[in-house]
Amino acid sequence: MSTLVIGGTGTTGGLLAPLLPDARVGTRKPRQDDHVRFDWDDPSTFDGALDGVDRVYLIPPIGAVEPAPVVESFLARARHVRRVVLLSSSAVPETATGIGALPALVRAVPEWAVLRPSWFMQNFTGDHPPAAGVRAGEIVTATGDGRVGFVDAADIAAVAARALTDPEPHNTDHVITGPEALGYAEVAAIITDLTGRVVRHRSVSTAEMTDRLAAELPREYAALLAGLDEDIRGGAEDRVTTTVQDVTGRPARSFRDFYRDFLSRTSTA
Repeated sequence: MSTLVIGGTGTTGGLLAPLLPDARVGTRKPRQDDHVRFDWDDPSTFDGALDGVDRVYLIPPIGAVEPAPVVESFLARARHVRRVVLLSSSAVPETATGIGALPALVRAVPEWAVLRPSWFMQNFTGDHPPAAGVRAGEIVTATGDGRVGFVDAADIAAVAARALTDPEPHNTDHVITGPEALGYAEVAAIITDLTGRVVRHRSVSTAEMTDRLAAELPREYAALLAGLDEDIRGGAEDRVTTTVQDVTGRPARSFRDFYRDFLSRTSTA
C-alpha cells in the first residue's frame, strides 16, 4: 500500500513526497513514473489515483470558496483509505460551509490529522503577492502591525510525514508555526538586512487590498484573502506553537535562517 500525495508537486506536497518512499504523486500533469493524474475539477481521475493507496495527504481545491462537496465526493470513493492528513490553515475557523467544513469530513476517516499551519515563509520567495512585493521593494498588505508565526513549508512537510507514517494515528489538529511571530515590517527588515536592498512594508485598507488582489484573482476569493489580512491586523495569527519540535523532535526554522538559505540557493543556481 502507499500514500497518495495530492498536490505532490506543490509547495508542501513537493517537499513531502521525497520523505515517503511509497508516495504516489497526484498532479494534473504527470511527468514521472511515480506521478498519477489527479484533478479536483475532473472526478474521473479520483478512482485511478486512489487505486492501491491506504493513506492520503489531502490538499483541497485551490481557490475554491465551497470545496466541501467535491472533497466529500472524493472521500466517499476512498472508503478503503484508513488514514487522511488534511492541509488546512490556522487562519480558517471551522464552519458549516466553505473551507472550514473540511476538517469534519476528514475526522470521519478512521485515522486522521488536520494540519493548521500559519502563513508560509515561501510566500516571500514564490509567485505570491508578498514575493512580488519583495522584488519591487514594497510589500503591501492589510495586516497593519499584526504579527504572524510564519512557518517553513519544509517543517509542515516533516509534520505531515509523521502524521502519515507514525504507527499510532495522531487523530488531532496540529497548529504549526515557526519559532517567532513577526510583523510584515519585521520581515521586510530581515530581508533588507540579508540582501542589502531596501524592502519596506506598506499597510492598506482591507477594501484596497481586495481591489489589488482582484486584479489577479476572482473577486470573491480576493475578498476572502484580504479578510484574512484583516484578521492578522486584529491579532488572530499572533501565536507560536511547539508542534514542529513536539512531532518531529527538532525545532522549527526561523525566518532569518530560511531566507538566508533561499538566497544561498538562488545565488548558486
